[in-house]
Formats: sequence, structure tokens, C-alpha cells
Amino acid sequence: MSTELHQPTPALESGTATALLRFATAGSVDDGKSTLVGRLLHDSKSILTDQLEAVTTASQNRGQEAPDLALLTDGLRAEREQGITIDVAYRYFATARRRFILADTPGHVQYTRNMVTGASTAELAVVLVDARNGVVQQTRRHAAVAALLRVPHVVLAVNKMDLVDYAEPVFAAIAEEFNAYAASLGVPDVTAIPISALAGDNVVEPSAHMDWYGGPTLLEHLETVPVGSDPSDEPARFPVQYVIRPQSAEHLDYRGYAGQLASGVLRAGDPVTVLPSGLTTTVAGIDVLGKQTDIAWAPQSVTVRLADDIDVSRGDLIAAGAAPEPTQDVLATVSHLHERPLRVGDRVLLKHTTRTVRAIVKELPYRIDIDTLDRVPQPESLQVNDIGQVVLRTAEPLALDRYAVNRHTGSFLLIDQADGTTLTAGMVGEAF
Repeated sequence: MSTELHQPTPALESGTATALLRFATAGSVDDGKSTLVGRLLHDSKSILTDQLEAVTTASQNRGQEAPDLALLTDGLRAEREQGITIDVAYRYFATARRRFILADTPGHVQYTRNMVTGASTAELAVVLVDARNGVVQQTRRHAAVAALLRVPHVVLAVNKMDLVDYAEPVFAAIAEEFNAYAASLGVPDVTAIPISALAGDNVVEPSAHMDWYGGPTLLEHLETVPVGSDPSDEPARFPVQYVIRPQSAEHLDYRGYAGQLASGVLRAGDPVTVLPSGLTTTVAGIDVLGKQTDIAWAPQSVTVRLADDIDVSRGDLIAAGAAPEPTQDVLATVSHLHERPLRVGDRVLLKHTTRTVRAIVKELPYRIDIDTLDRVPQPESLQVNDIGQVVLRTAEPLALDRYAVNRHTGSFLLIDQADGTTLTAGMVGEAF
């Protein structure tokens, strides 16, 4: 296979048809988020005729004259019956300029944990607010989660502008308040857009009612916001998922390590460190789909061959460049996801990339008050949807990056060791 086919591409320029944007939506109950997503899909011609017909029929059965576009996203029966979104739904659509993966997350406070799931891989978060209500507690919570997960771009979509007579001062006041809060969280990029999802204003087409607004529509912004990054800007991190040792005569001396390159670029000849053992060697070769190449970049799935016959197992991390120092003491910011509280003394499993180890909760230094961002010291426990800091002690060393430096190798999950339930999502380092 030609090496030229595997040269790492720089950050994808906006406007290219091959660019992919992963984004998440979040908003309080009844802010119109499902309608916004439905309008976005409908007006960008990203739904099939039979889907629209089904929504039209369902709307008529409910006594509505016009199709209820929210039904395009509220796919579960319980969601349709209650008129709310209760689970993360992933939608895939494309325009001539970009492809999209949309994670539509619930608005109820008890489902805030679902936003953590939806936004964990997102490059942009759309936070929806009702123009009549402005910034509310759930708005601040969603902004805090986006900041915690280091989502690089945030859109404040001020919805239902038609219900406030498309008044510019209303939009300006909401945008100013949200921008100030986002700045205190360290959110790097916020774009505020006034919309009416029900009427279609500034979603896909520019609004005829808000000539005072000169910015992009929501879709235009989604199509042009910078996405991706140059893998060469990140340190190479390769978690080993599987050790390949063919037993056939022609491959008797072959030993490869298969997995997905979590970040960075890896080249044949690169010096690497195997963690947590700390053994050093060089990359002898890289195989992609059974063919040899000299280079790989995230997020390719590859097989790496090393120059020296050293002990490497599933769960080890092959790192190029500055390698993280293995540690058994973990300080992390977490979002607690389960109804079962997290307490000091709890024994859990910690899953980091392909490695799972036993751990104990040593301390809960603080919980973050989402309204004020104040730190509530030494809470008795972390309850569902709480964000706080934990100190963990692991049974075996882990090679952890700080989450602010590397989202892939700076994150982990805490799992109940009895039944395998996911309890907590963790990000190594301080929150804000």
C-alpha cells in the first residue's frame, strides 16, 4: 500500500464535503429542542418522504393541523406519549458542505447525565434556551457540562423569538448573561443565534423578521465552524487491545499489537515507551488491513510491530513523545451518572482505554454548585448528575494524561465491580 494514501490530513477546512462534525444538542424541558432538531432535518431535506408522512399522520391523530417536527426525533414510544425526550438519540445527516452526527440529549434535570454521554465526543454543543425564560438553572448545568468535557464550540440558540415579537433587546440580554457565565467556565468559543424552530427563523433559512441580526443561520454555522485537528499536534497514544501471535509456519515470528490509535501520529522508526512498565523500544512497522505502511494517525485501527521482543499485553499503552508518568493515585473531576451515590470507601473498577483495574474512592474533596460554581467541600456523597472531584487509589498503575491535554487518554469510567453498572464518568485533573 502506498505511503501517500496514509499521510495524515491537517484540520479539515470548513466547507469541504468530506468534513464531519459531531455535535450535541441540549436544552431545558419545553424549550423546543426536539422541534429545532426536526426543523433542522426537515429544512435541510434530510428526512425521507415516508418519515414525513408518518409524522404528518401522527400529528393529525393528535389533532394538529401542521406536522409536529418534534416527532422526527422523539422516537421512543414513551417519548411520544409524554411529549418529552428521555434518551440520547443519534441522527446522521449531510449537506453538500459537511456530514453530521447529531446527539440529541434530554432536557429533564434527571437526564443531565445523558448529556455527558452525548457530548463526550462532540466538537460543538447547541444549548437551547426559551427567549421568554432566558438562562435558567438547566442552561447553566448544560454549559458547565460542555465546559467540563472541553467541547471546543458552543452555540447558544435563543428559541421562540416569535413569542417575544422578535425583540432584539431580549436576545441581547440573554446572550450577554450566557456569555458571561460561559467565560467564567473557560468556554473558548460561544456563538449566539436568535431562532424560531417552529417558524423556521434562522434555522436553515435567514429570518425575515429579524433584520437586526447579521450573523449566520444555525445550519450555516454548523457547516462552517472549524472542525477536526491536525493529529500531529497531539501526542501519539496507542492503547493495546489485542496481541496477535499467528501460529502458522509462515508467520511464526510475527508479533503485533492491534488497537485504535487514540491520538497523534505514529511512524515506523519512532521511539516509544510501553506503559505502565516503562520499557522503551522503536516501532518496527505498522500494518493496516493486512498491508504494511510507514505511518498511521488517529483514529485509525492498526497493528503495531515493535523492534524488541518485550512484554506487552492488552491494556498497555504505547506512547510516543513525552509519556505520562504511571500512577496509582488519581485526582479527577467526575460527573456521577447513576442513582446509586458515590461515597468515600466505595470499591469500584476503573476502565481507562483498554485497561480495567480495581480502585477505591479515597476522598471526595468537593462538589460543584452548578448555579454559583462554588465548591461545596467534603460532601457525604455524589448523587446522580452531581459534578465534583474525587481522589482514587488504584490497585495497579495507570498511564493517564490530563483531560485538558488529551480527551482520549485523560478520561475514564468507574464501574460497579459486582454487576458491571457504569457509575461515573471521570476527567483527570481540575474541572474549571
